[in-house]
Amino acid sequence: MSVDQQSGTAAWLPSAMAPPPALRAGEPRRPFFHRLWHGRPEDPRWARPALLGLLAATLALYLYGLSASGYANSFYSAAVQAGSRSWKAFFFGSLDAGNAITVDKPSAFLWPMELSVRVFGLNSWAILTPEVLMGVGSVAVVHAGVRRRFSPVAGLIAGAVLALTPVAALMFRFDNPDAMLALLMALACYFVVRAVEDDRTRWLVWAGAAVGFAFLAKTLQAFLILPPLATVYAVCAPVPVRKRFAQLAAATLALVVAGGWWVAIVELWPASSRPYIGGSQHNSFLELTFGYNGLGRINGDETGSVGGMGGAGGTGQWGETGWDRMFDSEIGGQISWLLPAALILLAAGLVATRRLRRTSVTRASFLVWGGSLLITLVVFSYMAGIFHQYYTVALAPYLAAVTGMGAGLLWEKRQELRASITLAASVVAAAVWGYVLLNRTTDYLPWLKWLVLTGGLTAALGLAFAGRISRQLALGAAAVGLVAALAGPTAYTLSTVDSAHTGSIPTAGPAGAGMMGFGGGPGAGKGGMRGGFGGGMPGGQGRQGQQGRNGNGLPGGGMPGRNRQNGNGFPGAGRAGEGGMRGGMGAGGLLNGASVSSAAQKLLTQDASKYTWAAASIGSQNAASYQLATGDPVMAIGGFNGTDPSPTLAQFEKYVADGRIHYFIAGGGTGAGMGTSSNGAASRISAWVQKNFTKVTVGSATFYDLTQRKSG
Repeated sequence: MSVDQQSGTAAWLPSAMAPPPALRAGEPRRPFFHRLWHGRPEDPRWARPALLGLLAATLALYLYGLSASGYANSFYSAAVQAGSRSWKAFFFGSLDAGNAITVDKPSAFLWPMELSVRVFGLNSWAILTPEVLMGVGSVAVVHAGVRRRFSPVAGLIAGAVLALTPVAALMFRFDNPDAMLALLMALACYFVVRAVEDDRTRWLVWAGAAVGFAFLAKTLQAFLILPPLATVYAVCAPVPVRKRFAQLAAATLALVVAGGWWVAIVELWPASSRPYIGGSQHNSFLELTFGYNGLGRINGDETGSVGGMGGAGGTGQWGETGWDRMFDSEIGGQISWLLPAALILLAAGLVATRRLRRTSVTRASFLVWGGSLLITLVVFSYMAGIFHQYYTVALAPYLAAVTGMGAGLLWEKRQELRASITLAASVVAAAVWGYVLLNRTTDYLPWLKWLVLTGGLTAALGLAFAGRISRQLALGAAAVGLVAALAGPTAYTLSTVDSAHTGSIPTAGPAGAGMMGFGGGPGAGKGGMRGGFGGGMPGGQGRQGQQGRNGNGLPGGGMPGRNRQNGNGFPGAGRAGEGGMRGGMGAGGLLNGASVSSAAQKLLTQDASKYTWAAASIGSQNAASYQLATGDPVMAIGGFNGTDPSPTLAQFEKYVADGRIHYFIAGGGTGAGMGTSSNGAASRISAWVQKNFTKVTVGSATFYDLTQRKSG
C-alpha cells in the first residue's frame, strides 16, 4: 500500500503507485549498474529497456543533421570561440577573446560548449552536442519525475511528449541558454517532489542549487517557478511547520550561493580590468538582470532594446499579449499541441487527489509540475517586452510531465466512468487542436490533419467506454489516441531536425508555423512577419528561395523553397529567413550576421596577431560573423543591439592610437542610427572613422584601415 493509500483515500490512486524502493525498509540497495539496466524491482521486464530505447531514440533524433545549422546563433558561438581561447572570456562570457564586451546573459550556459570546443576544436558538432545531451537529460529527468509516483507507461509518455515537442527539438539543438534552463528547471521540480516524498533536506537544497545555477543561464526567468515550488513544499511536506521553513531557508541559501558567487565576483571585479557587461547601460550586471533581462521583459521598458514596448490593446513589437498568446499563429505550432489536453489532465489530477491528506506526494506532483506550467504560461502570455517563440521551450518539461501523470492516473481508473470520459475528452482536445494547428499550414502534409482528427475522435469514442470493453480494445483505443495526439508535433519535430536553423530568432516546424516579426506594420501573411525593421512587405509572390533583405519580410504565398538556411525560401509561406534577414543597417545586421568572403578573411587575418582585435564592427552579430570566419577577435561596438555605450568615442580613439584595432567594418547592427541611450556612441565612432581613415573595399564589403589615416 502506498503512502497516499495509507492516508485513507485510495479510491482514485492507481495500483502502480507503490512507494519507490528507497522508501522500503530492510531492502538491500542494489549496485548502480544493476539498477540502471533493470530499474525498480516491481517494474515489468520491458520498462527499463523501453526507457533506454527512448533516450537512445531521442539522442539519435537530436543528433540527426546537427551540423547543418553551422554556428546556429553566431552571437553565442562567437562567445564560445572566445571562451575556448581565453579563460577570462570563459569566466565573464566575453564575445571576443580580447574581452571588450560580454554577451547579454550570464556565462554559465556557455561553459559546456566552451569546454567541448577546447577538447574537440571549433565546429558545429562541438558547439551543439552539449545542447543535445541536455535535451536527452531533460527527457530522463521528466521520465524519472513521473515514474516515481505513476506507472512506467506514464513515465514513457511524459518523456516522449517532451522529446517530440517541436520547440524542444529546436532548442536542444541550438546554442541559446534555453537548453540549460529547461534541464535545470526540470531538475528543480524533480528535487522538490523528492523532498516532499521523504522530507530530506538535501533534496530541497539540491532544488535551490538547480534554480540558482539556472539563474546563471538566463537570469530571472529561473525564478518564475519559485512560488509554486516553495508553496507546495511549505504546505505538503510531512514535517512540522518549523522544520519546513528551516528547510526552505536552507534551500534559499543554496540558491543564493549557487547563483550569487559569480554575480558577486563580477560586480566586485574592477570594471577597468574586465569586459563591459553587454546589454547594460552602466556596465553593471545587476542593472542587466533587473532591467533589460528582468522587469523590462515584463513591462516592455527595456533601455537599449530595439523595441518591445507593448502597444494599445495588447499589441506591440513582440506580438499580441493575452490569455491566448500561446495558441496564436506565431507560437501555437511551437508548443501548444498538447496544451489543451494537459490543462484538462491537470484539472482531473487535482480533482482526483483533492481528498487525499496534506502530505500526498501524488497531489504534490501535480501541484509542482502543474503549478510551474501555469505560472510560466501566464507570464509568457502577458509579458510586454522582448518575447520570442523559442522561449516556450521552458514550458515543455512541465507540459510533458502533466500529460504523462494525468494520462497514467486516468487510465488506471478507467473503470470509473468519470475517469474514462475525462481521458476521452483530453484526446478529443488534442486531436481537434492538432487539426487546427495543421490547418494553419495548408500546404504542409494536408492529409495529416484529417488523420489526426479522425484517429483522435475514434480513439476517444473507445476510451469513453474503456471500462466496459475488453482490455485489448481499450489498449487499442489508447494506442490510437496517443498516435493521433503525437502525430502533429512529431511531424513538426521531424521537419525541424531536417532543417538548418541560424540567427537570433529560430522557429520550429515548417513554413507558416510561426514567424514573429520585428516591426509594426499590420498585415503580413498568416505565420509571416509583421513587418521588417525597415518596413514590411504585406505579402506577395515570393520566388522560390528568395531572400528577404534590408528588413523587408516576404510572408505571403511564395513558392516552395528548398533550403531553410540563411534566409532562403520556405515551403508554403515564402517567408524570409529565420532569425531575420541579412543586410546592412536593418534587422538583418542585428539578427543574423554577414556573409564573409574569402578575400575579406584574408584581409583581416593578415598581421592579426599584432593586434588585440583584428577589426571592430557595430553590433554583435556582424562582429561574430567575422570573428568566426577569421578565428581572430573582433570588437562588437555597442554590444548586441549596437546601443550599449561601449566603447565610448574617447575609448575607441585610444584603442586606435595604441595600435590595438586594425580595421573598422562598415555597416552592421543598429547602433549607428539608434544609439539614443548612449547619445549615439556607435554613430559618432562610425563618423569619426569615416572622416579620418582610409577606405578599403573588398567585394561588396567596406573596411577602414585604422593604421592608415587620410592624407591632408
